[in-house]
Amino acid sequence: MNIIFMGTPDFAIPALKTLIESEHSLSAVFTQPDKPKGRGHKLTPPPVKVLAEQNGITVYQPESLKKNADEYISIINDIKPDIIVVAAYGKILPKEVLDIPRLGCVNIHGSLLPKYRGAAPIQWAVLNGDKETGITTMLMNEGLDTGDILLTEKTEIGENETASELFDRLSLIGAELVLKTIDNLQKGNITPKKQDNSRATYAPMLSKDLSNIDFNRPVYEVHKKICGLSDWPCAVTSINGKRLKIYRSQIVSNTKPDAEPGEIINEKDFTVACIDGSIRLVEVQAEGSKRMKSEDYLRGKPVSRGTMLNN
Repeated sequence: MNIIFMGTPDFAIPALKTLIESEHSLSAVFTQPDKPKGRGHKLTPPPVKVLAEQNGITVYQPESLKKNADEYISIINDIKPDIIVVAAYGKILPKEVLDIPRLGCVNIHGSLLPKYRGAAPIQWAVLNGDKETGITTMLMNEGLDTGDILLTEKTEIGENETASELFDRLSLIGAELVLKTIDNLQKGNITPKKQDNSRATYAPMLSKDLSNIDFNRPVYEVHKKICGLSDWPCAVTSINGKRLKIYRSQIVSNTKPDAEPGEIINEKDFTVACIDGSIRLVEVQAEGSKRMKSEDYLRGKPVSRGTMLNN
């Protein structure tokens, strides 16, 4: 099979690596342009570009496949791909591109479609306290994650699993599933299945507006917020007037404590009261400091029982 791969971030790396190591021919990679990063705003290539160039694969980085349609459609037509594999590319593919591959454009999506169409399906599955999620491979159309489903793979979400951990796991599942999808498409063993639009939900991009923790909410909800927003934009509270990021937590009790929501009830392990239970802050980052385990934070910045966390 002659394949073009389109992807940009770390999520796409396992799929690209799997295709490189497969029996298929990977003719080109499309990824987003290099972007300035860090304090020095140094132009940094996306992870997909780095891996592709390490393996001698031609890389294209169009600003847009719409604005430069003629140039890049000509390139893709010349390659004559049997299939285009897309994994978190971050660019819209116009119909002119979708129509080129003989077997279509296959997207690796981080949810069990039609649930969580959109930009942040993995994070919202954790934020909403879902017990399971998965990967869907789908034939792309002009809609937002509305194409026909090819294959799915389910996985449970761990009680304390963060979105970033789930992100990494799903990227590996996606790599295996897309190879299975390609092989079955080649053999004609897959019948695409229409999505049930009545069951569709949307997973919008995350923003820092979601970050503030409200300890007046149920403990399970607070815990899943911390898990779902780790590593970005990160759940945030404040202590003694200073911002405190929370990366990990564990539910200690589902029994309403004799304390106000947001009150520290165990200063030795950073347990905090919620409206209907208590939660331990496991990994934190103070203003002007680095991310660390809570025991290391407490060693340097001891807290007192009864101290209130708030926003």
